[in-house]
Amino acid sequence: MPQYQAKVFVTLKPSILDPQGRTVERALSHLGLPASGVRVGKLIELFLEGERSEVETRLKDIAENVLSNPVMENVRWELDEAKESTPA
Repeated sequence: MPQYQAKVFVTLKPSILDPQGRTVERALSHLGLPASGVRVGKLIELFLEGERSEVETRLKDIAENVLSNPVMENVRWELDEAKESTPA
């Protein structure tokens, strides 16, 4: 059965304050590396098996209903054929 590697990216919506991003922004400034608009998010990687259309449907459900909060967060994902077997 085909195996796929999914990467799910979860970020706060622009209207939501990001205190972790502000902390990183201030730290960079103190290091002499000024940056602005810093936002911090999450990357979740997982392996799924099945036919691509089935896997895409399952991944959409997982990403939107389990890995993110649609009220506060945006979510997007990438799905590629796995290059190696599932890590143990």
